[in-house]
Amino acid sequence: MDSTPFRLTDRAAARIAEIAASQDAAALRVAVLAGGCSGFQYRFELDREAAPDDVVVEHGGARVVIDPASLDLLAGAELDYTDELMGSHFAVRNPNASSSCGCGTSFSVD
Repeated sequence: MDSTPFRLTDRAAARIAEIAASQDAAALRVAVLAGGCSGFQYRFELDREAAPDDVVVEHGGARVVIDPASLDLLAGAELDYTDELMGSHFAVRNPNASSSCGCGTSFSVD
């Protein structure tokens, strides 16, 4: 069994590394906030440094930082990057989400 609490696909890692380098940032912060149409929503933002209690996930030259409270809702999840005709975006495959909304950025848990 994979012991990594949160994983990045190769596509997501490549895009994060590219964005972080162009913006002079150290990492992409992934957070879960209360709100959205299903109860929780994902937030992505560039961050220059990790907080002391953050979990840092590194893959393919990319760094993602996650606060402990968000990690509880992201345990076992995977971050991917899709580049489709309708637009490009980061997408979280979260086994903890019991349902999600049509926009893909909001989810609920049981």
